[in-house]
Amino acid sequence: MADLRSLDLIKTLIAFDTTSRESNLELIAFIQEYLTGHGVESMLVHNEDGTKANLYATIGDQDKAGVMLSGHTDVVPVDGQAWDTDPFQVTEKDEKFYGRGTADMKSFIAIALAFVPEFLSCRLKTPIHLAFSYDEEVGCIGVRRLIDKLKEMPVKPAMCIVGEPTSMQVVTGHKGKRSFIANVRGLGFHSALAPLGVNAVEYAAELITYMKNMARRIEAEGPFDELYEITHTTVHTGVISGGVQLNIVPNACRVEFEFRYLANHDPDALEAEIREYAKDTLEPKMHAVSAETGIDIECYNDMPGLEMDPGEDVVAFVKALAGRNDHAKVAFGTEAGLFHTRVQIPTVVCGPGDIAVAHKPNEFIPLDQIAKGEDFMRRLLEEVSAD
Repeated sequence: MADLRSLDLIKTLIAFDTTSRESNLELIAFIQEYLTGHGVESMLVHNEDGTKANLYATIGDQDKAGVMLSGHTDVVPVDGQAWDTDPFQVTEKDEKFYGRGTADMKSFIAIALAFVPEFLSCRLKTPIHLAFSYDEEVGCIGVRRLIDKLKEMPVKPAMCIVGEPTSMQVVTGHKGKRSFIANVRGLGFHSALAPLGVNAVEYAAELITYMKNMARRIEAEGPFDELYEITHTTVHTGVISGGVQLNIVPNACRVEFEFRYLANHDPDALEAEIREYAKDTLEPKMHAVSAETGIDIECYNDMPGLEMDPGEDVVAFVKALAGRNDHAKVAFGTEAGLFHTRVQIPTVVCGPGDIAVAHKPNEFIPLDQIAKGEDFMRRLLEEVSAD
C-alpha cells in the first residue's frame, strides 16, 4: 500500500480540526493553495459571518458540463469519546488509518485532490468539478449557499458523485429528513390547584404519544421500500424539556422531533397531520382554560431525500467506475438530495470507508478502501480523458 498517492493528503486534512462548531477556513485555504499551485482557480462561498466557506473549482473546459466530485469538510465532535489515539493525527495500525474524518469523509476529498495533477496532465473531453462544503454534519447547511451559486451558473455539472463512505457501493437513494421544535405554552399554577392550570408537559406528552402512534401505523401500513434496512418512514422524538419542580404546573415544554421519509411518502402530509392534531385536538382543550396557551411548531431543517432511477446514466457510469454492478439505498442523509432536487443534477453517493465506523471513537478507514478509491479515480480519469 506504500504506492498510494493520497496518504499524505489524508494525513494533512485529518490534522485540521474542522468539527462543525469550528471554522474550516484553514483547511479550505490549504486546498485552495494546493489547487493554485497546480494552476487551478477556485471560488469560495462563505457563510454569513465569513468564518466558514465552501470551495468550488473546475479542471478543464469551464463551458462544458462535467463530473462533480462532492465532499463535506466538517466532522462530528470527539467530545466524550474514548479514543485510543489522537483523533486529529492519523495513526496507521493493522492496515488502517485511524482519525476523525478518515471514513467520513476526508479520505475521499484527499483522493480527489491527489488526482488533480493527473486530470491536468491529459486532455479532458469532460471537465472535473470539485465541490467541498461546510456544516454538512449539522443539517447540510453550508452546501445550500453553494447550490445558490450553482443555480446562477450558465453551465452546471452534468452529474455529481458524493463521496460519503459506502464501501464503494453505488447508492441511488436515501431518505429525506425534516426536523422540528414544538414549544408548548401552558399556564403555571401550584400543583395543589393543577386543574386550574394548563400542564405544558402533559400536553407535550399527548403530542408525543400521537406521533408514536403515527409511527406505529406507518410501520404497519407503509408505504415501504425494500432496499432500505428500515423499509418505511420513521417518526422520532429525540429531546423533551420542561418543568421546574414537582409542585409547579409547568408553563412550558420543548419537544424536538423528526421524520425520515421515503421518496413516495409526502412529507407535507406528514407535517400537516401533526399540526392539525395540535391545532384541532389539543389547543381547544388548552384554550378552554386560557387563550394564552398553545403549541408552536417550527420546522428548522428540511433535507430532501435522494431517489435516482437505477436506469439513469449516472448510475451506470459510477457503477463502472466502482467496478461493481450492484446498488443500494442508505439510512443516513447526504447532500446528494439537495444537488438533485434543488439544481436537478443527477447524483449518486459512492465513496471509500464504512459508515458504520463514522461518528464513533477510533474511526478508521482500511488502506484497501483507499486503494479502491484511487482505482475509482483512475477509471474516472480514463473516462473523461480524450487521449
